[in-house]
Amino acid sequence: MPLPSLQLVRTAIYRRDLSQIAYQQFGDMVKAVVDIRREVMAIGGGLHSDEEALLIDDGSRQEDLWGINLYPAEAVEAWIEYDSMINVRPAQGNRSRGVEDREVQEQIRRVVAALVVD
Repeated sequence: MPLPSLQLVRTAIYRRDLSQIAYQQFGDMVKAVVDIRREVMAIGGGLHSDEEALLIDDGSRQEDLWGINLYPAEAVEAWIEYDSMINVRPAQGNRSRGVEDREVQEQIRRVVAALVVD
């Protein structure tokens, strides 16, 4: 059964489901946007901005949203890549595509760990 592409993740999903989405889209990677305040994420968009828009439509605030890439085949400590154009926010002190604040990175890791299970 094909998985839907763009989707909100509010409850835990399996890493194997992410692997299937990755295979259908980019081969080894799934784009995701994490709302660190609401502790939800969107996955499966062609662009992080697609997922960002879905979350904003669902009630998220843009300043709480961070774009990442998930590599489901990688080890847990290496499977999150903090790289997205939506992360460029000079007004919030983030001047690059990466997530520069270690505390924000930790919040993202906690949300992903709660929402993606083996």
